Amino acid sequence: MGKLAKVAAWSLLGLIVLAAAMLYAGGAIHWNREPPYELAASWGGTGSEPGQFTEPTGIAVSGEEVFVADARNARVQVFDSQGDYRRAFGQDTLGRPMNLAIAEGRIYVPDYFDDAIHVFTLAGTHQRRIEANDGLDSPGGLAVRQDDTLLVADTYNQRIVKLDPDGTVLRVWGAPGEPDSDAGSFSYPTDVALAEEGAFYVADGYNDRVQQFDPDGEYLRRWGGPFGMNLPGPFKGWFAVASSIAIGAEGVFVADFYNNRVQKFTATGRFLTAFGTPAPAPEHSHIGVAADGEGMVWTTDFAGDRVQGWQPAGS
Repeated sequence: MGKLAKVAAWSLLGLIVLAAAMLYAGGAIHWNREPPYELAASWGGTGSEPGQFTEPTGIAVSGEEVFVADARNARVQVFDSQGDYRRAFGQDTLGRPMNLAIAEGRIYVPDYFDDAIHVFTLAGTHQRRIEANDGLDSPGGLAVRQDDTLLVADTYNQRIVKLDPDGTVLRVWGAPGEPDSDAGSFSYPTDVALAEEGAFYVADGYNDRVQQFDPDGEYLRRWGGPFGMNLPGPFKGWFAVASSIAIGAEGVFVADFYNNRVQKFTATGRFLTAFGTPAPAPEHSHIGVAADGEGMVWTTDFAGDRVQGWQPAGS
C-alpha cells in the first residue's frame, strides 16, 4: 500500500471512530435497552486459605454450586450459591486454570501452563488429561458439544480448535501463528460458548470483539467497536479485551476485562446493558463470567480476589 493510500485509510478509520464516539456521547446509539444488573452476592479475599483467592479467572455453575478457577493458587474451589465453601481440587494437577466448562457431570479445566485440558468429576476426582495431537499453547477456555468433542480457545496458537475426546484435531478456525483481525481469524482468543442449537461464540480477546459461528462452524458475524475491526474502547458495545463469554437464558454475557464490566447482548450482538465493579488503576476486575438457570450472572473479580453474583434489577 502506498503512502497516500495508507494516509487515506487511517483518515477514514479516524472518522469512523470519531463518528461512533460522537453518536455514543449524544445517546444516538447503544443506549441501555435494559437496566444494569444489581450486585446480589460477593465473597472472597486475597490468600490461599479455603474461600480465599489469588487472581481468580474462570467460573462455572452447576445446580446450586459455583466453581471458581483460583488461578495463582493452582486449584478449583467450589461454593454454594450463598458463598459457603464446600471443597477444592486440582492442587496436585493444575498449573494455572482458566475459563471453566461443565458438561455431563464433568468439569473441563484448560490449563494455561500445562498446555492441556484436565477433566474432573464435579466432586473433584481427576479423570484424564487431553492434549491436542499437534499441541496446544496456553488454552484459555472451551465449550463441550453434545458428542463430547471440544471447541478450545487455543490462545497463543491464535485459533479455535475442535478436538475429539482423545485430543485428535478435527477442525481449526483461524490461521495459527500471527494474530489477525480478519473475520474468522483471532488475536489471543480466550473463551468459547456454545448455544443450544450448536452455534458457538468466541471471545476474541485482543481483537476486542465477539465472533459468532453457525452450528456447522461457518462464520456469521462479529461485534465490538465499529464493524468488529479491533478498535478497543470504553463505549457501550465496545470492548477492551474480551476475556470470557457465557450464554444465559436472557442473552450473551461477555467479560470486558480492561473496562471493568460485563456486557449483555442479544444472540445477534445487539447491546442490552452493562454492569460491574470498578477496580483501582492499573488493576482490572471482571475477567470471568457464567450464567445459571435462575437468571443470576456470576463473575470473578481478578483484582479484588472475589466472586460476585449479579441479578436483574428489581429481582
